[in-house]
Amino acid sequence: MEQTERDILSRSKEITENYFQFLDKHILDVISGKVDDFMEINQIARELFLSHKHLTDILQKETGNHPCHYYDLKILDEAKRMLSETDKSIAEIAKILTYDPSNFSKFFKKFIGQTPGQFRKENKK
Repeated sequence: MEQTERDILSRSKEITENYFQFLDKHILDVISGKVDDFMEINQIARELFLSHKHLTDILQKETGNHPCHYYDLKILDEAKRMLSETDKSIAEIAKILTYDPSNFSKFFKKFIGQTPGQFRKENKK
């Protein structure tokens, strides 16, 4: 493998890692109230000094999925954590995650296959 090809591959991995690190921090900032709303992918790309297209192309090449896929999964991980580890109401959790409660329930059920209430009943610690 040529040096430039290796550089491109290592840059792709670096961009992918930076994206995941940014997402983790950004989601925690939203949950803690430091930030009022989730950023769009194009805003995240700008924060990483990339174009939206370049970020999407790199993530899809590196992982096989669109950046939104991981964004949704990380938000859902936080939702599941809050549902199983806290006594916050589902509406409160939805609000923390910047969702209208009914949209949050639809979003959650679409990915998890259960409503937030069903998930909580089965997974409450």
